[in-house]
Amino acid sequence: MRVLMVAPPGAGKGTQGALIATHFGIPHIATGDLLRDHVARRTKLGLAVQRHLDSGTLVPDQLVLDMVRRAIEAAAATSGGYVLDGVPRNMAQARALYQVGLELSMTANVALHLKAADDELIRRLLARAALEGRSDDTEEVIRRRLAIYHEVTHPIVAWYGARGILVTVDAMRPAEQVGREILAALEVMRAFVDHVPEQVRTPVDLTGLGAAFGEP
Repeated sequence: MRVLMVAPPGAGKGTQGALIATHFGIPHIATGDLLRDHVARRTKLGLAVQRHLDSGTLVPDQLVLDMVRRAIEAAAATSGGYVLDGVPRNMAQARALYQVGLELSMTANVALHLKAADDELIRRLLARAALEGRSDDTEEVIRRRLAIYHEVTHPIVAWYGARGILVTVDAMRPAEQVGREILAALEVMRAFVDHVPEQVRTPVDLTGLGAAFGEP
């Protein structure tokens, strides 16, 4: 399985990404971890990232994509799959990532969209900030992050839907319940994703499953 994740802050992307990676025996490629690893090992990419961090500027998309490309190349040589967590964050990254996948014959089988309401996400993020002592994660900051997600990141959901690889899951429920639903859906899809062309697939929306089975 080759899965990329699209989710707002607080939806559980890291938790579910790790679960999927463990279940399918594939690497969990988390861009934050990649950045920290390259900086710690003082690689050429890591030194370039460090210069941006030191100057307080954003790490350019191309640097992030170069790191992701190397991680996908490594995955292609081993498991043949991956869970990508942290990119794409905008349409330019989505298109660039697609090109990388085409070049390496490692395009994503599934774009997993974790859907949750802003009020619930704010509650979760404030609770996490209190638990971790992150006083800078105020409600104002969190709302700003969510606004950026809706404006910049969420539009790529429609693009993945048009490609036929989108799977939307209700992330408002407990993480264990969400995880079981994700794994069940991916297990069903694993049998045909490599044999059914993207252009004849349709988006899969699982957000109504709970109500259908009488869940609150």
